[in-house]
Amino acid sequence: MKVVTKWNGQRAFTAVGDSGYEVNMDATPAYGGEGKGCTPTEMLLASLAGCIGIDVTMILKPYLSSVDKLEIEIDGTRKEEMPKGFTSIVVTFIIDGQVDSKRIWRAINLGKEKYCAVSDSLKANISFRLILNGEEQANPVTAQNRGE
Repeated sequence: MKVVTKWNGQRAFTAVGDSGYEVNMDATPAYGGEGKGCTPTEMLLASLAGCIGIDVTMILKPYLSSVDKLEIEIDGTRKEEMPKGFTSIVVTFIIDGQVDSKRIWRAINLGKEKYCAVSDSLKANISFRLILNGEEQANPVTAQNRGE
């Protein structure tokens, strides 16, 4: 896999991968950019959401017709000092539909532990939440490890 990233002046860059799609990145004005693209750290979180989202939807393929909504929110906490890498990341799946929470958690856990190359590449502590039909659902694997 190869990505070529070209400088567009100031702090702006355009990246093109093997897929041929372009991604525009720029720094915020605080860092000398013009804010004309996603920041690289936003792209990192978006990449995590896309990767785990693809894995979860592949695993849940037989049940996707019962899903009315699937959103992934990611909140990242960064270090105060440079480099300001992520120390923790919370990935929240917000799903509406008629799918058993245990099936969804199985898909999330498999994605995290077996398939998601992005989460596997990050040093940050990554945790997951599931909100199904407006209610938070406990991860049965985590709950089992705590003896619940």
